[in-house]
Amino acid sequence: MKKVVVIGATGFVGSTIVNELVNRDFEVTGISRSEKDSDKNNMSYVALNIKEVEKLSTVLEGSDVVVSAFSPAATKPDLIEDFVNGSKAIQQAVKKSGVKRFIVIGGAGSLLNEEGKQIVDTLPQDLPFIPKSKAARDYFEIIKKEDKLDWAYFSPALEMNPDISIGRTGSYRLGTNRPVSDDSGKNRMSVEDVAVVIADEIENPKHHQQQFTAGY
Repeated sequence: MKKVVVIGATGFVGSTIVNELVNRDFEVTGISRSEKDSDKNNMSYVALNIKEVEKLSTVLEGSDVVVSAFSPAATKPDLIEDFVNGSKAIQQAVKKSGVKRFIVIGGAGSLLNEEGKQIVDTLPQDLPFIPKSKAARDYFEIIKKEDKLDWAYFSPALEMNPDISIGRTGSYRLGTNRPVSDDSGKNRMSVEDVAVVIADEIENPKHHQQQFTAGY
């Protein structure tokens, strides 16, 4: 049984990844800002500030894979700085822990459009999600330089939010640095199927030191 640590385990994406991994009988440790109980034998939670690198690395030790779904609140005035610094702290803790496999749940904004431009730079800059998208893109530029970890940076579909009620289909197509569009030209995926993609990547690693994405 693989041991997986999920950081940001109580968030929108992190909690769904946790559910998928628990249902597949992984041994899962969830890290979150606050205490949480679990009624599953293969699931436990640890309340921890991810910027406490030494403490975090101790929790990560002995795991097979670390998944970071870290995502500060979108309303924070210092969102970009907090996102980047928190992500760098997690990366440092993973390296200190000795765990090699590191999967980051990033943003779709760093994906490229048909002209080769990052999508976040082509959108109206006053949209509410732009700061978080820019923060995720900025961290992607940092993790790209990491040569000691077996990392993978997952960019969700452009349409991946609570309003998508498709649920878990278990079907998807993979891509690398460009959106994967369906027959109608839409790049979308439910959060439940994002969890399927990540669990499949843990079971059968296909992406090493690279960005990847998925869509229907």
